[in-house]
Amino acid sequence: MKIIKPRLSFWQIFNMNVGFLGIQYSFGLQQSAINPIFLFLGAKEEILPILNIAGPITGLIIQPIIGAISDKTWSPRWGRRKPFFLIGAVLGSLCLFAFPLSPALWFAVGLLWILDVGNNMAMEPYRAFVGDKLPDAQLSIGYQMQSLFVGAGILLANASIFLFQDWFGGGQEIEGTVPKWLYYSFFIGSFLSIVTILWSVLKTPEIPPSDEELAEINRHKSLPFMERFKTPFVEISHAVKEMPQFMWRLSAVYLFQWYALFVYWQFITPLFRATLGYDTSEAAAQAAKMSTTYNIVTAVVALVLVPLTMRFGGKKIYALSLLGTAVALFAIPNISDPVYVLFPMVFFGIGWAAMMGIPYSMVSKIVPQERRGVYMGILNMMIVIPMGIQTLTFGPIFKNILGANSVNAMLFAGGCFVLASLLAMRLNIPKSKQDSELDIEIP
Repeated sequence: MKIIKPRLSFWQIFNMNVGFLGIQYSFGLQQSAINPIFLFLGAKEEILPILNIAGPITGLIIQPIIGAISDKTWSPRWGRRKPFFLIGAVLGSLCLFAFPLSPALWFAVGLLWILDVGNNMAMEPYRAFVGDKLPDAQLSIGYQMQSLFVGAGILLANASIFLFQDWFGGGQEIEGTVPKWLYYSFFIGSFLSIVTILWSVLKTPEIPPSDEELAEINRHKSLPFMERFKTPFVEISHAVKEMPQFMWRLSAVYLFQWYALFVYWQFITPLFRATLGYDTSEAAAQAAKMSTTYNIVTAVVALVLVPLTMRFGGKKIYALSLLGTAVALFAIPNISDPVYVLFPMVFFGIGWAAMMGIPYSMVSKIVPQERRGVYMGILNMMIVIPMGIQTLTFGPIFKNILGANSVNAMLFAGGCFVLASLLAMRLNIPKSKQDSELDIEIP
């Protein structure tokens, strides 16, 4: 028996996605503050990619496994997805509090691994949670609302970085020491990580499984321990074999998209040391301003993309947004003014809003409800595998081909986005699964 999902109001969808604010604040710190901390603690620029390998590896392992396990989970009290993103939020909160207190590079790198485990444990069930709750007609607004909170969370993280650097920064940098002004951003993140998740957990009940799903969950619980242990891996294997062609095509887009994004996040601070003549603190603050700018744009345009995707199709809007991101990355290295260099981030912000919403709504429409968790985990594998490839390959590329020049690194990333844009034009979904109307009242 298929479950009929009730239509949710704007504020119900809003409350359901609030937890993404804390998760994405944490990711915002990873984008703009983790690599500067590595530099403060003595890391060389050419080893930044390999130091960031925690994210790809933990995402590759944690998200699909948690997705498969959560598909087979149900508790009348705790639900299906909530226990996982609540545990992940607690773990992430503790790591964020400890991160700026790192006494050495090895300690910070180890904390990054644990932080990524927590973030990935929270992220995947949250993606599936939105798909579980919403009828197909509201998936676009649901995932674009999620995109809004992605922008808002990262916006707050980056605004805190450059504001605290402006208010409490200055003075001579001491190698091997994290400046005190960075502490405050991480402490705020530790608070938001747990509080926002609790808001969504308490405000949003999960939909109970159908009789058929519950029977399958109970059958799974009755299996011997080793059989239950193997089940997530078997589920992932079967899901990959039966994966829709659309997702294989999306994986090609993601290869270039996420490779390029990892290059940007790792080398935007070194870029400003080269193009603007800044020290590491000033460059990190400028990078945070860039991220703040594009996430303001993301928060503003996220919901605007919903009617645009329904009118022109998600494929076209997504491809055009990726091309705009390429234009932004080509422009940034050629601008030597700290204010004017913020302008390209308008294109970057539109692209980021599309990246964080459109692919998820498209995938959620074409995968079966009972396997949504595992497929959202596999979708994340398509993100972290390119990131893993980047961490292993870009160090030598940067040093031996790009002349250890951060300007060339940014141009390289722009070229990757051009290829991603071209490949996005191959993303077709059945007409029966496309949005036909905006099933929501936006106040």
